[in-house]
Amino acid sequence: MDSVMIRDVRLEDAKRLAEIYAYYVKNTAITFEYDSPSVSEFQSRIQKITQKYPYLVIEKEGIVVGYAYANAFVGRAAYDWSCELSVYLDPSVRKCGFGRKIYEALEERLKEMGIVNLYACIGYTDKEDEYLTKNSAQFHEHLGFVTVGRFHQCGYKFGRWYDMIWMEKIIGEHCTQQKTVQFHERQE
Repeated sequence: MDSVMIRDVRLEDAKRLAEIYAYYVKNTAITFEYDSPSVSEFQSRIQKITQKYPYLVIEKEGIVVGYAYANAFVGRAAYDWSCELSVYLDPSVRKCGFGRKIYEALEERLKEMGIVNLYACIGYTDKEDEYLTKNSAQFHEHLGFVTVGRFHQCGYKFGRWYDMIWMEKIIGEHCTQQKTVQFHERQE
């Protein structure tokens, strides 16, 4: 039986995460980046995100096969109870339940912090092609997200225009006197 573990990211994971992400940059319109970030850029991103938010990796038999993290939604104080999520898996483990496992672990951490609204920004198309399918939107829908907005032909990649949708999931209560979010403190 495969050994699967979810843990906090470490800076030394940056090389592997950059490898996983590079696949999506080079081969898909899931991300609208054109160039794959270097390992040092990935380390910088990890350091910035983990100052406030959880950033998790999932390992299969000791090898990192995916990662997920939360990040600021818009970045203004009134949005503290909301965050944007991202998840990327090694293509070899897609459709094996790893995305659900790591997203559920991330969601639990965010609930504990006091986050109420989760958002996902997703590349989208009505006509699927070799660069973009509806899998990401369907994945989020299965996890309880609903589409709340769509931007038409806002991303141009591989000589084609793609839409972008925002999906939302409410995981907490909206109160008149909302408790302060207990932002994540990086463990090293």
